[in-house]
Amino acid sequence: MKLEPLGGNVVVKRLEAEQTTAGGIVLPDAARQAPQQGRVLSVGDGRLRSDGSRAANQVAEGDRILFNRYAGTEVVVDGEELLIMDEQEILAVVH
Repeated sequence: MKLEPLGGNVVVKRLEAEQTTAGGIVLPDAARQAPQQGRVLSVGDGRLRSDGSRAANQVAEGDRILFNRYAGTEVVVDGEELLIMDEQEILAVVH
């Protein structure tokens, strides 16, 4: 199954959480926090403006992004955990 976001929404897959700290300490599962980085899998056709036109998206499929810890709505599709979020919830694109 494929998700096709509507309007200004995007589908994101979180990147894997770090398993060790910078100092080399291995983190147990309970201590790991959900990563705030992800990869854009799919984008909608743009936010609808008041004049009826569509605003172009600022992100594209394949972009690596940063977002708030609680951004988006978590969904499971074919056993894969994904996020559907508004493009405005994205903080930055990582180059």
